[in-house]
Amino acid sequence: MNESAFVVFIIFASIWVLMAVAGVIAILKIDGQEIKFGKTGFTITVAIIVPMMITLIYATIKSRL
Repeated sequence: MNESAFVVFIIFASIWVLMAVAGVIAILKIDGQEIKFGKTGFTITVAIIVPMMITLIYATIKSRL
């Protein structure tokens, strides 16, 4: 039963992240700006996503043992 709350949280967080990305893209498109993804954006994205993925994988493995 504890896993269901975790799944709901992950789904809810994923929806909020997707809405934030869509909002930023919409704001940039309204202003007519070009959407770029350079080295700095890649570095920041990796620095945020990699620890999240490691944490989720660790939690999944630990809950199965």
